[in-house]
Amino acid sequence: MNITPHIRLFEWQMFLKQWSREFIDSASNLDEIPKDVLESGWLGYPGATEAQISQAEARLNIALPPSYRDFLKVSNGWRQMTPFIYRVWSVEQIDWLFARRQPWIESFIRQQFESSNRLHHQNGSCLHHTTVDDSDYFLYGEAQDCRKIRYEYLKTALEISDKGESTIYLLNPNVQTRYGEWEAWFFGDWLPGADRYPSFRDMMEAEYINFLEMRDSSI
Repeated sequence: MNITPHIRLFEWQMFLKQWSREFIDSASNLDEIPKDVLESGWLGYPGATEAQISQAEARLNIALPPSYRDFLKVSNGWRQMTPFIYRVWSVEQIDWLFARRQPWIESFIRQQFESSNRLHHQNGSCLHHTTVDDSDYFLYGEAQDCRKIRYEYLKTALEISDKGESTIYLLNPNVQTRYGEWEAWFFGDWLPGADRYPSFRDMMEAEYINFLEMRDSSI
């Protein structure tokens, strides 16, 4: 598996330690955080071994993306990342979204189709479902429209966190870079849709910035 120096040199340990300290320092619910976690200043867990990761890959018949593997080796799962995501699964807990959330997938897709149908009928046209064009889909950052997702990808997405405030972290194996990174989704009913990133690392860096902005706005 080819990995760019950009991915290989990322300091997950340092990054997660800083996030842990800042989260704990700003937490209003310290009584809900275990005492040993507060004392250690670490919201993570012991890192996963190569054997644990390989077992999960064999179970799911996949090769996990490099930046996500590197994260797991530093911390096999994570306690609360933001107010919206309560827990990132350990490698033993990850599974396909459809295996756990099929009713949620169907409900979300149905709601979006019904909403689109209402809009099109109001405009005097009929709705014909088509996939999102590449020119609209492969946009990341501020130019991205979170509503323009390919719903069919939900059926093959990998669930890597628990469902928080109607939000979840997903990895999308249908969109991969030449270095083996999978597209990462912060998916939520209320967006509605997903904030998408080229890799798990990109999503975590963006989530950290979102956390800082929410923290600072509440001061």
